[in-house]
Amino acid sequence: MNNQISLTVNGKQYSVEALPSETLSTLLRERLRLTGTKIGCEEAECGACTVLIDGEPIMSCVYPAERADGKTIVTIEGLAQRVHEEMKLHPLQEAFVDHGAVQCGFCIPGQIMTAYALLNHNPSLNSEDIRFALKDTLCRCAGYPSIENAIIAAAQALQTGEPVQGPTHIPDSIHEHKTVGHKHLRPEAVEKVTGEAIYTDDLKFDGMLYAKVKRAMIPHGFLKKLDVSKAKALPGVVAVLTSEDVPAEKTHGLVIYDWPVMVGINERVRYIGDALAIVAAESQEIAEQALALIEAEFDLQPVVTNPVMARQADVPQIHEKGNLLKHIKVRKGDMDAGFAAADVVLEHTFHTQTTDHAFLEPECSIAVPLADGRMEIYVGSQIPYQDRAQVARVLGWEEERIRIVGQLMGGGFGGKEDVMGQIHSAMLANITKRPVKLLFDRQESLLVHPKRHATQIRVKIGAMNNGRLVASETELYGDTGAYASLGEKVMTRATTHSAGPYDIEHVRADCYAMYTNNPPAGAFRGFGVTQSAFAVESMIDKLAEKLNLDPVEVRRMNALHVGSITNTGQELKESVGLLECIDRVDAEMRKHNAYPFKPVTDPADPNIVRAWGFASAYKNTGLGGGAPDKSGADVELYEDGTFQVRSSAAELGQGLVTVMRLTVAEEMAVSPDKVRILVMDTDLTPNGGPTTASRQTFVTGNASRYAAKTLRDEISATMAEKFDVRPEKIRFESGVVHVNGHSMTYAEIYKEMTSMGQHPRVRYEYEAPKTQPLGTGGDMHFAFSFGVQAAEVEVNKITGEVRVLKVISANDVGMAVNPLGLQGQVEGGVMMGLGNCLTEEFIVENGKVVTDRLARYRVPGIMLTPEITSIIVEHPIASGPYGAKGVGEISSIPTTPAITNAIYNAVGVRVDSLPVDQEMIARELWEREEK
Repeated sequence: MNNQISLTVNGKQYSVEALPSETLSTLLRERLRLTGTKIGCEEAECGACTVLIDGEPIMSCVYPAERADGKTIVTIEGLAQRVHEEMKLHPLQEAFVDHGAVQCGFCIPGQIMTAYALLNHNPSLNSEDIRFALKDTLCRCAGYPSIENAIIAAAQALQTGEPVQGPTHIPDSIHEHKTVGHKHLRPEAVEKVTGEAIYTDDLKFDGMLYAKVKRAMIPHGFLKKLDVSKAKALPGVVAVLTSEDVPAEKTHGLVIYDWPVMVGINERVRYIGDALAIVAAESQEIAEQALALIEAEFDLQPVVTNPVMARQADVPQIHEKGNLLKHIKVRKGDMDAGFAAADVVLEHTFHTQTTDHAFLEPECSIAVPLADGRMEIYVGSQIPYQDRAQVARVLGWEEERIRIVGQLMGGGFGGKEDVMGQIHSAMLANITKRPVKLLFDRQESLLVHPKRHATQIRVKIGAMNNGRLVASETELYGDTGAYASLGEKVMTRATTHSAGPYDIEHVRADCYAMYTNNPPAGAFRGFGVTQSAFAVESMIDKLAEKLNLDPVEVRRMNALHVGSITNTGQELKESVGLLECIDRVDAEMRKHNAYPFKPVTDPADPNIVRAWGFASAYKNTGLGGGAPDKSGADVELYEDGTFQVRSSAAELGQGLVTVMRLTVAEEMAVSPDKVRILVMDTDLTPNGGPTTASRQTFVTGNASRYAAKTLRDEISATMAEKFDVRPEKIRFESGVVHVNGHSMTYAEIYKEMTSMGQHPRVRYEYEAPKTQPLGTGGDMHFAFSFGVQAAEVEVNKITGEVRVLKVISANDVGMAVNPLGLQGQVEGGVMMGLGNCLTEEFIVENGKVVTDRLARYRVPGIMLTPEITSIIVEHPIASGPYGAKGVGEISSIPTTPAITNAIYNAVGVRVDSLPVDQEMIARELWEREEK
């Protein structure tokens, strides 16, 4: 039946047929090709799809297209205007760019459109208005303070007619360098605020097919029968593949190849997300219909639900080698002697939950077969070269036949390291000889991709009466789920950091990373240290209370410093800013309250109590443990005098491309706008290694810097020969090279060098300082970042409700390459830590996922955002780019224990299991009152 509708979109009239069950977001994206409207959940939970309909913000992912008949619609593409071929941004868009409110960018169209509607209704808005309006518009990068500040700045500009004012609380320059250390905007920010930024799902190819995966949907069993005949017979289905169709290797994995591409007949299903078959069809709807026609039968097996159970002798063995992925050990000193010498010994067991990355952009892969027999795969991936290797391994191809073309990512946080759809889309494209898109919906994303490890951590510490720590013993159980992913590496970091950032003579730690029938667990921001920091920092507060000491003083007394020996036997020789972080957070906290750890009752409501909590943390930079840690970068000079820097290292919103641009600009003495960046393309960029472990600023920053320095030296050598001067007499300044009284632009230098047969291009492979494996007593890591946080909370003694009011965060980052980008990382880290503490839990019951939609997973929104004070601490490391080291993880790690310690200080309830159970707090307080 013809259902013709007319609508006005961004001032342009359209007459289209509304298809059955079509949403407005689909109509806008697929038929009008306005892809700035993003789809993150299809359940009206995230707000990324927000557009204006007759002036009101509406989530278009659930709005029926037919209801748009006669409506006036504005999308993100309709805000900016082109004037003489230049983009004139709306003040909101300009403010989001200037205030660093843009990180991965996926949520930004929804944020801006919601704010645009608010401004139209209420030009004199305040913070409360903003928070209420944006309460259902999520940002997983969680730069909520910057978003709020940007909206206020835009409102002021619109009211006064003055230009948008940038942030005043972030120093414009904190170094003597010309470029690095100054505040800079993201090179891709304008694209992200105008809707021009392209993510994988925004791509479309001629003849493209749509893929879906048949999942096992049982946690444990053997596949006894699989009938795909009805699916193959469905009109519009082009291919249905099973395990029998895998061309070469049948497993994949980042470290251990234990994850089946598809489960075959009589093979073991290990979790509900295991793939049984893959389908390619002419439309998404047909592919979904085909899945429903595939019939599977199983021999169900008992479910192994947790890592402690997995280690028991009488449970099923999930893998041939058993349920133990790795027993990880740390040994330092003599534990018997340590505990014997201690005046006080405390012991307690803690539990942390499974959490999901909840990046707003679901996984998407598009495989495109080429006429020459090669394959291009378009995907947002944190490890492009690893993707290439794993796809080639399954297809039985040489790696060079595969090209990974990395796309902008709508967040990752470690969750886009494992292969998801890349192999399946490539197999289908290879068979059909047509492009194939495999897009996860939110439910499939939640069911399938790896999570943060749930843990059980027993901590035993011994100390002297003055608070000096003498012994620490920890036992950890980590739930790595059905497959290894990066479980061994994650739980190793949890173990090596499990005694905290403290100088302790006697340390023992044992970790059992166990397979279970839960969804796999892998990399997640914090990489295991988030879990162990919660446990050890809670114990430090328990110790301080036991000894009647100030918890800050206990940390200060035991803090790692230059000359300390870490738990793994590494001497810290430089760049240890922990004590400064402690001192500065402590000083800032006491400005608010001279006695921060004593409860303060609200004078207006005796049931409301406030107090502060404190926590310290450290986190390695780089892979460590003896793994070669390398990154490559190309820097090339072009005819027009501009440069390009290239590396496969992944940009997922953390700001790596800004770091690369600034380092090259610094070395070549040009403004940053003269440097273009290309990343994540295995044909065009050298291998940058994985974007994980807070390593990219260090390794790819160094690779970019040394490539630029080498190119500069080659230019110097050429000019020295031409003008008969020593190379050291040549000056590079403001985009001009000065040689013996002559001045040459880079365009002139390009012409000069190419005329001599020289190509002004350098590839540099940087290798970080070598590290040693755990247990050897050597340098396990080449750098550590340090972070300290204080949190003020408010607890309602009747309901148990916890609100975080303020967070003070000091981070030793070595050197702040871009203070504006650093602010966003700190804000996002704090908010992710807050969610880990208070709201987030990925619930699995007997191997079956309960949290199967975003509505069942509480990502913290803007209403929960505390006042965040960021303190930059810089203890440079000589081997880092200008002294820099990582910040991506450390900013999130101390948040949870700072909050839980504050809860205890407020109402005397010790939280030892995450997330915080507010009903438990209320119940314990009620029972205490009854007694």
